[in-house]
Amino acid sequence: MNEELLEMHEYLGEGYKPLIDFNCWRVAVLRYLDELQPDKISYLERHNETDEVFVLLQGQAVLFIGEGGETVETMTPVVMKNGVMYNVKRGAWHTAAVSRDATILLVENRDTARENTSYFTISSQQSLFLVETVQREIPEWKALNE
Repeated sequence: MNEELLEMHEYLGEGYKPLIDFNCWRVAVLRYLDELQPDKISYLERHNETDEVFVLLQGQAVLFIGEGGETVETMTPVVMKNGVMYNVKRGAWHTAAVSRDATILLVENRDTARENTSYFTISSQQSLFLVETVQREIPEWKALNE
């Protein structure tokens, strides 16, 4: 196969890995990472210049959308379904809890980086909300992550 016509990429490691950059867009994969377990999530982020698309390819994940201005007042959980595109709008606080077998496809602007992303450290009460929500929404979560 002519590599000028087709590139193929696969990522089986842990965490976030950009796979394809082209012009102004990037495709990345997000896989299990300890920091994405509900009891270990310590912050939400928001991208100030771009939307970000999440597509759950396998496993289990809960996307949390934070509402509020500079601080997050409430969080809405969204249990992700395989193959559904979730477009997190520019400026929306968000995080995701992912199971050990999860793979999420991400599409974002190529220049998305720490310099144009804001972070909000969650409170202990908000952390408890994340844990309780994931346990309630995905009862098999504990078994999936042992």
